[in-house]
Amino acid sequence: MNQKKECIGRVKEINRFPVKSILGESLSSALVDNRGILGDRLWAIKNENGKFGSGKTTRRFQQMEGLFNYKARYECDTPILTMPDGTEYRGDQERVNKALSELLGFPVTLAKEESISHFDEGPISIITTSALNMLSKDLGEIVDPRRFRANMLIETEATGFLEDEWVDRLIQVGASVTLKIIAPLQRCIMINNPQEELKQDARILRTLVNNHAATFGVWAKVVRYGEVSVGDEAMLLE
Repeated sequence: MNQKKECIGRVKEINRFPVKSILGESLSSALVDNRGILGDRLWAIKNENGKFGSGKTTRRFQQMEGLFNYKARYECDTPILTMPDGTEYRGDQERVNKALSELLGFPVTLAKEESISHFDEGPISIITTSALNMLSKDLGEIVDPRRFRANMLIETEATGFLEDEWVDRLIQVGASVTLKIIAPLQRCIMINNPQEELKQDARILRTLVNNHAATFGVWAKVVRYGEVSVGDEAMLLE
């Protein structure tokens, strides 16, 4: 018997972040494996204590100022890092570590993921245009989706925080990829931070704290691998 499907929208954006906690790249399509978008957050900036660069300090992460001034993209399997002055370094060359250490002010290395995951919560992060519209209404001005560094932005015709209703359910994206939505995404001060032409804005997290328990979007595990593309339908499986 065929599984029932309900169309919930279409993929508007696909984003990949080769290096955790710095800016990444927008894609027209991407391969998805059990780890998530292929190559997403596969690398991280690691300090001498083995902690990864982040916008916050925890057991696994160290807050490093100004990480959104850096950007990464892939050339084949190699991350290419762009420094704040526009200089590019290949991730497979030792000089990238020297450049990062000098700019950050302490010794770091660009490290590929090994036994400890670079993800904060899970493999795939998803937000919707309906949730963005609701947050924009609460804030009183349009909120840019880049603030949330989501792997997928789903364009929907619904209103409100639609993705909250997807938790514990399956979503098919495109012809082959199936995701299980695990939980809402808890947000931190990183969504307030400036990036590119976006300015520091403490109101964003405060608005979510006051109106939506500091959550925005959801994260998912991969059930079935494949490829996703901008324009693909997203279907909620019954």
